[in-house]
Amino acid sequence: MHRSHQEFAPGVLCALDTYTKAAGPDALAWYPGLEGNWQKLDANAWERFRQDLLKHHSFFATLVDRPDDVGSLRFEYCGISKEEPGLLDDPRLASVATFVLPVEFLEQRGPGQVRELALQVASHLPFHSGYASLSFNLFAQSADVSRQLYKHCFRYPGMDMLESRASWDIGTRVPGAYWLTFLSNPVLGELGGAEGLRARLASPGTTVQQLADDRAVVTLGQWPEAGDLEAGKDLPAYRELAHVLEPWLYHCNPQDFVHYDFSSADRLRWERRFLD
Repeated sequence: MHRSHQEFAPGVLCALDTYTKAAGPDALAWYPGLEGNWQKLDANAWERFRQDLLKHHSFFATLVDRPDDVGSLRFEYCGISKEEPGLLDDPRLASVATFVLPVEFLEQRGPGQVRELALQVASHLPFHSGYASLSFNLFAQSADVSRQLYKHCFRYPGMDMLESRASWDIGTRVPGAYWLTFLSNPVLGELGGAEGLRARLASPGTTVQQLADDRAVVTLGQWPEAGDLEAGKDLPAYRELAHVLEPWLYHCNPQDFVHYDFSSADRLRWERRFLD
């Protein structure tokens, strides 16, 4: 969301309420305190959290289901202020909300319910882009585990790698092609709206649904797919969408990307996994 947190703070709470209603009333039970230690999210802490989110010009939050930081339910939010930017803020900085579910939720409830939940969450937020995808869990992983996951990401191109780097300078660009890809203006308008986008996509099972406020969601089949390049599953529908979106896709600046186990060349290769 390439806009200020204060413009849509109530919508963030509505989206979070929608998520917690589906995940369970006690799904998010812990948050990091000011000193970094996990603290129980009791009724008083919840009320304080809601009030702070609404009143501050910018807001950052992490809520999880387990205090060991390796749980399967997670809400992360980075809400920035364009009226009162920090010294290191980039004008392309975006506000980002992340809602994580375990794969068991998908398996037990089915893809239809997951898709409907994503649509309900998105309806509360003034997004420029968004997505729902299978993903590796890179939150708080050890270096050895992360190193193995980075290797697997090239074999399974449908798996996302959750990280916040893109929010630094994504602006109104699109992060990629996913099972559910949410689009809004200006990108959707430059594609000719939902009808123009629909005309460019021919893969079986791909649908384009018009949403309110000149927005749309592209769905690539009934279920999200991980793919497997070693088995010849290169996800042609994902590749088709990526090529359609290529002029508007986000790519991080190699000079700004520093990671011990994942070079800037690897990062670009992963970002272009459906293009090359």
